[in-house]
Amino acid sequence: MGAVVGLLAGFGLLLIWHGLTARPRTRARVPFGRKTSQQLAEAGLTGISPVQLIAVQVLLALVVATASVVFTRSVSVSVIFAVFGAVLPRVVVARLRRKRQADLRELWPEVVDNLTSGVRAGLSLPEALSAIGSRGPVALRAPFARFGADYRVTGRFNESLDALKAALADPVGDRICESLRVAREVGGTDLGRLLTTLSAFLRDEARTRAELLARQSWSINAARMAICAPWLVLILLATQQETLSAYDTPTGTLILLVGAVLTFAAYRLMLHIGRLPEDRRVLR
Repeated sequence: MGAVVGLLAGFGLLLIWHGLTARPRTRARVPFGRKTSQQLAEAGLTGISPVQLIAVQVLLALVVATASVVFTRSVSVSVIFAVFGAVLPRVVVARLRRKRQADLRELWPEVVDNLTSGVRAGLSLPEALSAIGSRGPVALRAPFARFGADYRVTGRFNESLDALKAALADPVGDRICESLRVAREVGGTDLGRLLTTLSAFLRDEARTRAELLARQSWSINAARMAICAPWLVLILLATQQETLSAYDTPTGTLILLVGAVLTFAAYRLMLHIGRLPEDRRVLR
């Protein structure tokens, strides 16, 4: 009981410190469904809706709970693992989102180089963008090919560019599209130089980020293993029914609950400390 009181007191002091030191930030609240749709699009999972993702979470939680009850005969342990199963699809989406952004970060300099060569060859902006659908990076050809098809059908550059931004779902893609929109509306002769500078900047940024990720990857993987270790031990204890029965008592349930909360808090803290600055889609 004293340990629980100490944990609650420490958590209260943490909340007080956070309230006194944190600066108020005004940020527009994004509806849950829209935010989930954006995350799925940025992960490349455009064929999955937020409702389908929630359905997968619920189904996986039920499957894990059923399997845990059959295997462990412990309700408390089954509930904890069911929560982990429900969170797993969100973790997968987040990993796919980060991987897609990292892959696109390596491809954008090539896209900008293709745009630069097309503009310098005398192509118009719609023609230069459409050409990427046939000679650009393979992973990005489909969105640019759809842009070319939309522009040939409608002849509306802004609407086709908005559709391209939505299909790309990437912060760098947003900046490139908006730069091209401004260049088309304002005009000028510096577009080629602007694209060359942007290509060099993107290459430097990708190289620096890759070096930082390589240096911190071992520490992040070690932290993940440390977080998973207690729950792997709990799975091994599932072979001993008399040991698991202790977790169905109020004290055992409290221990599991506190352990799950501390695991989640430690994982989020680890991600926050080791997180590199991420580009946000502010030009949607």
